[in-house]
Amino acid sequence: MKDSTIRSTISRRKFIGNAGLGLATIALAPKNVLANDLRFANKIRIGIIGGRFGASFYFHEHPNCIVEAVSDLRKDRRENLMKTYRCTKSYESLTLLLKDPKIDAVFIATPAPDHVKHTIESLQAGKHVLCAVPAALTLEDCYKLRDAVRKSGLTYMMAETSYYRQNTISVRKLYEEGRFGEIFSAAAEYNHPGLEALWFEEGEATWRHGLPPLLYPTHCTSFLISVTGERLSEVSALGWGDQSSLLKNNPYQNPFWNETAFFQTNKNHPFRVEVNWKGALTNAERAEWRGEKMSFISAPTESNEHTIIRSVDKEGKDDAGFQIKTNVTEKYAQTKWWKTALLPEPLRHDSGHDGSHSFITHEFIDALLNNRQPSVNIYESLAYTVPGIIAHESALKKGELMKIPNFD
Repeated sequence: MKDSTIRSTISRRKFIGNAGLGLATIALAPKNVLANDLRFANKIRIGIIGGRFGASFYFHEHPNCIVEAVSDLRKDRRENLMKTYRCTKSYESLTLLLKDPKIDAVFIATPAPDHVKHTIESLQAGKHVLCAVPAALTLEDCYKLRDAVRKSGLTYMMAETSYYRQNTISVRKLYEEGRFGEIFSAAAEYNHPGLEALWFEEGEATWRHGLPPLLYPTHCTSFLISVTGERLSEVSALGWGDQSSLLKNNPYQNPFWNETAFFQTNKNHPFRVEVNWKGALTNAERAEWRGEKMSFISAPTESNEHTIIRSVDKEGKDDAGFQIKTNVTEKYAQTKWWKTALLPEPLRHDSGHDGSHSFITHEFIDALLNNRQPSVNIYESLAYTVPGIIAHESALKKGELMKIPNFD
């Protein structure tokens, strides 16, 4: 499939259903079939690589998937993967697992600096790939990854959780229905205070030690891009650090705990992104979408109700007594999409990252069964990832405005 055809197909992704906020059935990706009406009797045999994040998905519950084998360098994690996925076969390395002729596809949940290397190795072995975020950490690796996927002709998907958060699914539906009008600006934040607890393990530095916040941008960038399809074209970013000894001698030479990026999109819309590792912050992955007719404000936590603001063009007064046009603010009771026919019945339960893990599981398997592009394919993955790489460069240059290359 040509690149332009892939993009065209994705841009035609539609949501189907009635006008109610909570009763619609959503087509999450092009040519997707209802989960309880799969047209294929065959099963995808998958290998799981990475015993921490890799153990938090549900491939063993999917009616069209078999977990054929698992792998981790550590014996205890291999055993945990085998227990989680009810699998009796394990390998001590990815290289050994890739030699297994029964395996059709792999889920790569290894450390971020290894994603591109492991993905390319898997593609060269003839395996389809689902990979944890981010897709890559350098611009050079982004090009290598794109070219390798194109050359292989195989399926690549990035396991971006924010795409399938329950409120993001709702916002996509509302946007497709025209409820927002034009979304003229947006903001997103990913706060993970205390992340330094993962920087060292048994006295040794992990890959997370000093990781620049904006090299992990996809939980934010996907909130806008996955809804409107626009691309981030320019950025100016700033960072904050405090000379902490923990930041010193990190492999990324990163001086920042927190970073904020100010993006412009190819539709000339502003988009603010914050990724923060330290401070008096609430753990959050949330966004705000601001439109002409309606805005949607994510709750600070997954358990709270979200807020919708509707433009009603009604006469009112502000707190100083001046005449203004008022809006209507109301609570949005979030639909639990994971309870619906969007998923096969065995996967209709809550899961990690606000229900997203079961959706990612199904999307990858269903894309392979139906020989279609997954929702977060290589081009979407790079559209989420590359802006953060350039934004971190901008922060190191004290906010210099920089162009973002387009990988479509």
